[in-house]
Parts: sequence; structure tokens; C-alpha cells
Amino acid sequence: MTRHVRSSWEAALLVCRKCSKRQGGGFGPKGKTPLAKALKKEMGGKKGRKAHVGVVEVKCLGVCPRHAVTMIDTRDPHQWLLVKPGTGIAEIVEDLKLPA
Repeated sequence: MTRHVRSSWEAALLVCRKCSKRQGGGFGPKGKTPLAKALKKEMGGKKGRKAHVGVVEVKCLGVCPRHAVTMIDTRDPHQWLLVKPGTGIAEIVEDLKLPA
């Protein structure tokens, strides 16, 4: 049986947990926060399916760059992003032109 669940997401960001773990966080004010958690905090507001943008940590995206975290914006799944630790979260959100 299949069920449909409504969501307020206008976009979803898939963040590679394996890459993020290997960087030891690397984001946020102290540089110790994983990318997915830092993005969720920066966008604030609602959580889960009530948020405007879903941030989903996935097991592994299979790219495994040395000094970056792999991320996919589902609005443009052909363009994968490599985010270097220390990149400002506000800068990432602005570059992605995510809905507020």
C-alpha cells in the first residue's frame, strides 16, 4: 500500500553524510558543525516536511572529494556541488537562491 504525504518543500538538498563526517563538521561559527545541521539552522523556521527547503543527509553520494562535502540541490540534480569546509553557510544559502 502506498500513501501520499504532503510537504511544503520547494526544494531539497541532499548532503553526503560520509563526506561531512570525514571533514569533522567544518561548518558553523566554531567550524565543528556538519553541513546539513548548519544549513537547517541557518534557514531556521519550520522543521521536517513543514520547512520551505528540506535538508536530507544521505549515506553516501559516491563522489568522495578530499576536502569538501558533496551536496545536490534537487532543483538541478545534474549539477552536484562540492562545498569546502569553512564556507559561510549564509553564502551557500545565497548562492543557491533558496526560498526563505
